[in-house]
Amino acid sequence: MPNYYALIPAAGYGARMGNQLPKQYLTLAGHPMIYHATRTFCESPQIKHVFIVLSPQDPEWKKYDWDVFSDKLSVFYCGGETRAESVFNGLNTAARHFAIESPDWILVHDAARPLLTQHQLSQLIDELADDAIGGLLAVPVADTLKRSGADTRVLQTESREHLWQAQTPQMFRYSMLLEALNNVPELSITDDASAIEAMGHHPRLVHNKSENFKITYPQDLALAELIMQQRNQQ
Repeated sequence: MPNYYALIPAAGYGARMGNQLPKQYLTLAGHPMIYHATRTFCESPQIKHVFIVLSPQDPEWKKYDWDVFSDKLSVFYCGGETRAESVFNGLNTAARHFAIESPDWILVHDAARPLLTQHQLSQLIDELADDAIGGLLAVPVADTLKRSGADTRVLQTESREHLWQAQTPQMFRYSMLLEALNNVPELSITDDASAIEAMGHHPRLVHNKSENFKITYPQDLALAELIMQQRNQQ
């Protein structure tokens, strides 16, 4: 049976948050944001191990106590200039420390998606366990889409039929994902599924909830805090 590993690239800065502290370390519900995604994977009985990929110059991680996750968590200071490069470096580094096999599954997750639940994680794993390619959590686009010109005026309305908003985790076999990332020119893609698609494959979309959004702007952090408070009251 293949094993399931999680990899969280967290070497970025998140300039759109307008904060000097890297986005993954902003406080959310009393912890750095990355704590929540890390906890979800570490507490899942389906996940064998969790890899965090940080910038070689990261000054923040060691300021926090991660001992509660120590048996299931490894940190690699091998992050690159892009997300794809960080994932690629992380996969190679993980293979030097763990006996990861070609058919093992890798679940890549954004550090800035702290609201992933155990149910959503299990749903993704269960639906893709027998899939030949793998896939990702996603949400069908519900809003009307407008394409603008350089002057920020509407050029046209785009059809939203068959359009999905990609989320993470994105789950692919170790060997396939490594090969896909290795073949992407300059590692310029913005998610792992794009690299798989570039090989001619078609990842499966696993329907999820919009609550698993990526925190990008300050107002997103406030909304995430509110959602966590509501969950704790249930």
